[in-house]
Amino acid sequence: MGGEYKRIGFHPPAFAGGLHADVVKNKQVIVVRADLKMSKGKLAAQVGHAAVSASELARVMHPERWRAWMEEGQCKVVVKVNDELKLLELERRAKELGLPTALIVDRGLTELPPNTITCLGIGPAPTKQVDEVTKDLPLL
Repeated sequence: MGGEYKRIGFHPPAFAGGLHADVVKNKQVIVVRADLKMSKGKLAAQVGHAAVSASELARVMHPERWRAWMEEGQCKVVVKVNDELKLLELERRAKELGLPTALIVDRGLTELPPNTITCLGIGPAPTKQVDEVTKDLPLL
């Protein structure tokens, strides 16, 4: 028989205007390019790539923060931008702050041309730091 799955942490409550930084101390934000008009399945796969890749980088760069994020419930927020230039600007700003980032480039095997930049994973990292980069972006 299979092993038992145990969820770590809890889901903190959401507040109007976003997740309250006093409740959610660490979070991850995935920024998606809305201009690409990806199918739901493609979008989900790309967001998954960004979430896992950025998380793995955070685990190596800042293991204590990563562990805290895991224990808090692994808060993730998905937001959107209208084009590649805005996505690359956010990546630059996040890197300047020392945040873990994962820029996802599609291989072009299904819907998109090869080497299409689809999304950006930022964090997990302290909510206040991530918000310096992403707080004004609309939810997907």
